[in-house]
Order: sequence, then structure tokens, then C-alpha cells
Amino acid sequence: MIAVIQRVSAAKVTIEGSVAGEIQQGLMVLLGITHTDNAEDVTWLAKKITNLRIFSDEDDKMNLSLLDVNGDILLVSQFTLHAATKKGNRPGYNEAAKPDIAIPLYEAMISELGKNTGKTIQTGEFGAMMDVSLTNDGPVTIIIDTKNKK
Repeated sequence: MIAVIQRVSAAKVTIEGSVAGEIQQGLMVLLGITHTDNAEDVTWLAKKITNLRIFSDEDDKMNLSLLDVNGDILLVSQFTLHAATKKGNRPGYNEAAKPDIAIPLYEAMISELGKNTGKTIQTGEFGAMMDVSLTNDGPVTIIIDTKNKK
């Protein structure tokens, strides 16, 4: 799994003009799932996301986690994070998981993040064409790949 995590002051996803998910302070997480990902990746990444210390403390140091600031999460599935771009100019998506693998893992991530935060996780809609808007606070953007845990 690849997660692009952005610290935001606001973020929302709209589908065909209707708001599907919206948050204020928290994390906008774009999640790419590959065919070799599993439940262990979900658990590890969810814990990493909720405990990542990227929010400012009283001394303006990035020392607080999402849990410390009582922030929210907007999670959006994004298969294009697994784009292969080495050959030619048209990205290939062979590494992106097919829906039969990706959907259960995406739903497990929603559940695990909810369990870790005690909150309802805001989401887009798997496979839908979505408009994502956000105000990146900082800017702070972190990329985590579960294939590089060590």
C-alpha cells in the first residue's frame, strides 16, 4: 500500500456535485492498493497514519499526532499511486489491485482507522470519478509505502 498523507485545515470529496466526505483539521489520505497487500499492511499503515507526529505543538514543532489534536481523516482510494512510468508516456497500472482485492482492503482500512481514532472516517467512493479539494496546512505531505517498513 502506498499512502499520500497531507496535513489539512480542510478537505472534501465531491461526486457528481454532491459532497461524499468532508473534514476540517486532520489528514487527507490518498490510498493506493496493490495486489500483494494484505491485512497486516492495513493494520501497520493505519497505526502509522494515526500516530504520525506531523501536527504542531505549542512551540510550533511537529510533535503531535492526529490523535493528539483530535483531527479527522478523509480517505480516498487512488489506484494511480501504483502507476508505472518507466516505459513510454502512458502510465501502466498493472501493480494496482483489481477491485476484488482492493475493495475489501480499502474497507478494512476505513474500519481500522475508525477503530484507531474512535471516529467516523470520511471517504470518497471506491472507483468513482471524484473531485478532491483541500487546503494543505504547511504544506505537509508524507508518503508511506508498506513495502518499505524497515
